[in-house]
Amino acid sequence: MASMRSIKRRKESVQSTQQITKAMKLVSTVKLQRAKTRAEQSKAYFECMYKTVKSMLAKSGTINHPYLKAGESTKKAVIVITSNRGLAGGYNSNVIKLITRDEKFANKEDVVIYSIGKKGKDGLARVGYKIAADYSDMIEEPIYIEAMQICKEVLAAFASGEFGEIYLAYTAFKNTVVHVPTLMKLLPVAAEAEEGSESGVEDKTLMNFELDETEAIELIIPKYITSLVFGAMVEAVASENGARMQAMDSATSNAEDMISSLSLQYNRARQGNITQELTEIIAGAEAIS
Repeated sequence: MASMRSIKRRKESVQSTQQITKAMKLVSTVKLQRAKTRAEQSKAYFECMYKTVKSMLAKSGTINHPYLKAGESTKKAVIVITSNRGLAGGYNSNVIKLITRDEKFANKEDVVIYSIGKKGKDGLARVGYKIAADYSDMIEEPIYIEAMQICKEVLAAFASGEFGEIYLAYTAFKNTVVHVPTLMKLLPVAAEAEEGSESGVEDKTLMNFELDETEAIELIIPKYITSLVFGAMVEAVASENGARMQAMDSATSNAEDMISSLSLQYNRARQGNITQELTEIIAGAEAIS
């Protein structure tokens, strides 16, 4: 059995760790409330943007534009959104697994990573993926203009033929306890057929553009992509703080269980020492008499 001193030292260490996890849980809870509000307020806009562009493309007929067809290059660009800090359970590792376990990205030489978050950058670089750019500072306080800068660079590479496809990997925020790792294809944009109306008849009326259709696509698609990336950043921040809050709550509960177990061990060791001392005293008294 461990000595009373070692048990006491370990118990104090666990108590100190528990205080840290409690503090981190409180900080994450406060950050989560702000991030959750922002994510919920912006979610409706980005979902509407996504559906509107898809509907528009479905009614546009056949438009010959680079944004709407796969490039000749076999390379794929992936914008990966993770956090700069750990202690958030499986939040970062789940996003990394979206890349490492997908057959589309099995050939690492054809995959180029644009990283938003140090954990994703470090994790993917460790297994051999090329990191083209690191925008880790942007995830601390996401703003639209920074998302625009990222998309401008990636879209320029796509338009020049450097990439044939562009993907987005992030964690979608559903609620405080549900966060879904998500992989989304950004380019080329696929025109999906619009769902039927209430009467069950699909509207096949083609859309006319006031501008030239090519000019319209060049104006709409970059804003569409930027909106998706910014929305993903906002949701990722909320998901990160929710995951960290849960992880710290679990760690605090585990620390409480360890403290109870160590207290029981300490009391048993103390009782054993007292019993041994009494036995030695009685044996000594009997020897003298």
